[in-house]
Amino acid sequence: MERPIQVTLRNVPQSDALEAHILQKAARLEKFHPRITSCQVVVEIPHKHKQQGNLFDIRLDIRVPGEDIVLNREMSEDVYVALRDVFDAARRRLEDHARRMRGDVKTHAPPAQGRVARLFADEGYGFIESADGDEYYFNRDNVVSSAFEALRVGDEVHFIEDMTGDSPQAKRVSAGKHHGAT
Repeated sequence: MERPIQVTLRNVPQSDALEAHILQKAARLEKFHPRITSCQVVVEIPHKHKQQGNLFDIRLDIRVPGEDIVLNREMSEDVYVALRDVFDAARRRLEDHARRMRGDVKTHAPPAQGRVARLFADEGYGFIESADGDEYYFNRDNVVSSAFEALRVGDEVHFIEDMTGDSPQAKRVSAGKHHGAT
């Protein structure tokens, strides 16, 4: 981290163990994003309740190039639980930001199209022939919305190609116009 971690305790008794815990959690965030420029942690008890235990608010401000990440966790009776939750959320946000900066965007292949070539309804499986002539095995469990019984040889279907073992298989098989791009 280019700048030190700043810890502020408001209406919270001074505790070296708590501060050490916070500093350790903040330092670990560098594993998830190497360019953190600042990190501020505020732990406070905003209101003193006589009938309830102390309720902690945690605010975490992290600055990285291109984004300020601000997280708040309110009203937890255990400061260590509140810290765990806010630092877990910070880790996820930092990982997402780092992925976006690297250009690692998760994409999904569009569903393939084909026709039911052979169907063995009694055994619960069949084969789909794609437009390029490849055959894909599928079974009852691969059909979306339990529509296996409604399938007929020749029906147009959409599916996701999957290589399992030595042969191609069809996953998430669906029939009808509303299940894929045409």
